[in-house]
Amino acid sequence: MLICSKCDTRYQADQPRWRCDCGSYLHLSGTGMFAKADLHTRPQTLWRYFESLGISNRDNIVSLGEGCTPLLEDEIYNQPVLFKMDQLCPTGSFKDRGTTVMVSKLKEWGVRHVVEDSSGNAGASVSAYTSRAKIQADIYIPGYTSGGKATQIALYGGNLVKVPGTREDTARAVLEAAESSFYASHNWSPYFVAGLKTVAYEVAEQLDWRSPDWIVLPVGGGSLFIGVYLGWRELVEAGYVEKMPRLVAVQADNCDPIYQAWKQGLDTVPEISKREGAAEGIAISQPVKDKDILQAIRDSDGIACTVTDEEIWETLRLLARRGVYVEPTSAATSAAIKQLSTDGIISPQDRVVVQLTGMGLKATDKIVE
Repeated sequence: MLICSKCDTRYQADQPRWRCDCGSYLHLSGTGMFAKADLHTRPQTLWRYFESLGISNRDNIVSLGEGCTPLLEDEIYNQPVLFKMDQLCPTGSFKDRGTTVMVSKLKEWGVRHVVEDSSGNAGASVSAYTSRAKIQADIYIPGYTSGGKATQIALYGGNLVKVPGTREDTARAVLEAAESSFYASHNWSPYFVAGLKTVAYEVAEQLDWRSPDWIVLPVGGGSLFIGVYLGWRELVEAGYVEKMPRLVAVQADNCDPIYQAWKQGLDTVPEISKREGAAEGIAISQPVKDKDILQAIRDSDGIACTVTDEEIWETLRLLARRGVYVEPTSAATSAAIKQLSTDGIISPQDRVVVQLTGMGLKATDKIVE
């Protein structure tokens, strides 16, 4: 069942739909829950959690073997952490978790042509999975997107559409295109969010069904943050884990609408002045799901924080010296550890999971620059 986030209109999930008739985004309800006892017989992909992902028939699964990424014990800024290594997903970013579910649903619906907009990683992921599913995809990206990401999108087979101007200009362009094609949007699709719940499932399973104290996540459009929150909520409700971890929403200080809303106690994001910065993947000034993101922070007794470009670049170099090569957006979460530790929000005794989201090879041209 698809339920409108604003007017509560309900739609059956057997017909293609990406938003409510009122214009608001949709929630996916009634997906069910996997059984822990079955997991030992299942393959090491996120599809081991099939019952929770909203796909009716396993024959419609479009997969590249995504999920089940390592949980690496490490230390940064004198704080013990567990790095969730999602930069190792098939196309080099965590977006594959959402894309595999979203594209599987598109296949189930019989959709043959889609449009998508992205700052790079989601576009590459959607291009790869739609090509595998034999679905045509037009991928709209900002003109400033790094060359590596643009090349990756094109090589996978997506029709690349470069839009001059800002990330918001790209979003407006794809919405116009969506008047005549299905909008397979990682920012709008409830099935994309469903795929991101698997981060929570995997971390819980890797920790022998014990909850960490904190999970630190980058936030732009917010699908990852919402998905991780929903996944842990389901685990708690099923009695599989004992508690909800506290969630940290990390933004870059050049584009921090969620942080500003959280700090001011708002339920929606305020208008902000956006500046270009290192973390292009989270530079979204008007996230569609702002209310859900803010609610997830508060329901998890979490916090929001910001990091500077200088902190991001310092941390990216530090991670590389530890053998972990990530893109700047991905380094933002690790950069926040220094602040969280210094401020006494986290302690060395806490079990802290840090989400690494994108491989550095995608942004080498920007890193060199």
